[in-house]
Amino acid sequence: MPVPTPRAAHVITGEAEALAVARELSAAFRAGASERDAQRKLPHAEVDRLSASGLLGVTVPAAHGGADVPARVLAEVMRLLAAGDASLAQIPQSHFVYVNVLRRQGTPEQRRFFFREVLDGRRFGNAQSEAGTRHVQDIRTRLTPAAGGYLLNGLKHYSTGALFAHWIPVLARAEDDALHVAYVPRDAPGLTVVDDWDGMGQRTTASGTVRLEDVAVPADRVVPHHLTFQGPQVHGAVAQLLHAAIDAGIAAAALEEAVAFVRTKSRPWFESGLDTAAQEPLLIQRFGELALKVRAGDALLAAAARAIDDATADLTDATAAEASIAVAAAKAQTSVAAVETADALFEVGGTRSALDGLNLHRHWRDARTHTLHDPVRWKVQHIGRYVLNGTLPPRHGLL
Repeated sequence: MPVPTPRAAHVITGEAEALAVARELSAAFRAGASERDAQRKLPHAEVDRLSASGLLGVTVPAAHGGADVPARVLAEVMRLLAAGDASLAQIPQSHFVYVNVLRRQGTPEQRRFFFREVLDGRRFGNAQSEAGTRHVQDIRTRLTPAAGGYLLNGLKHYSTGALFAHWIPVLARAEDDALHVAYVPRDAPGLTVVDDWDGMGQRTTASGTVRLEDVAVPADRVVPHHLTFQGPQVHGAVAQLLHAAIDAGIAAAALEEAVAFVRTKSRPWFESGLDTAAQEPLLIQRFGELALKVRAGDALLAAAARAIDDATADLTDATAAEASIAVAAAKAQTSVAAVETADALFEVGGTRSALDGLNLHRHWRDARTHTLHDPVRWKVQHIGRYVLNGTLPPRHGLL
């Protein structure tokens, strides 16, 4: 089923406007987030509102009419959206990544066409990951030469945003085994999106399956993504920054929910002799500890975004490495903050907080599911090698 053409999108012109729109949408999306999660009600209307707001066009270069916001603004936009609805925030993560692919490797004609599409409100999904392969970079989807372009065949999983997309960027290997991205219309013959995502968290991301059976792709819709990694790059750092921002948003939402619950619904423990739970010294101590974790994650997220902006302005092996390491640190800390804060919500909230009808567990389910993206243990390894031995991190899209 084709995705409806979006209504005319607003074009955001600057950083302050982008952040203001993100705050407005975060509050609006928060209102229905619990119900959407509990009923697995896919956010079609909300995604359309996101498109119409102009937020999906904020990374389009200024020369093409976009706001061209820096990483520090984009990270905060994503953090705000995730604080409102973590599932909804994950949907545009791939969109921004594949806008970035075009910035780096698209031809002038490809940039003109696709950046206009983005500013008009059209969305990129993704068909990247595959299941049952040796590892995450064992991509077996193939582009084979055909008249006027290529034929695309493969099976993709965890295709977040594909169900809502107008264009689905597909990661595939050409005959020489080099990685390319094919930008395929959502309604292309031979392309099927299956809504079979059944994760315990991030339930409304629609991160299902994409089947590709002899999908015809014109040559001018294919981008040589492998070239991205032949020199210093921040592609992987930007992608991981957005994941870290989502985790930071989940942590913020869980802490805010815990505060509201203890202030309004929790009873003091009888031994405290106090009138309210919010006066208990042990709870006060715990909230202080949780706030430190969340603040540390936010601070490292902001520092990582600045490192990316610095590297973008002066791209060398050294600046690119510093950006990747800074993002790895942010991802490690925000992952911990999200999981631990969402878990502690029940510790501080008490028995009533575990009632299924309150759906407070959605924060933990979202945190536990989303933080499985790209294992933190490898982030810490790269940080240690860099600090101790000066080893530059590898060039790939996951760091």
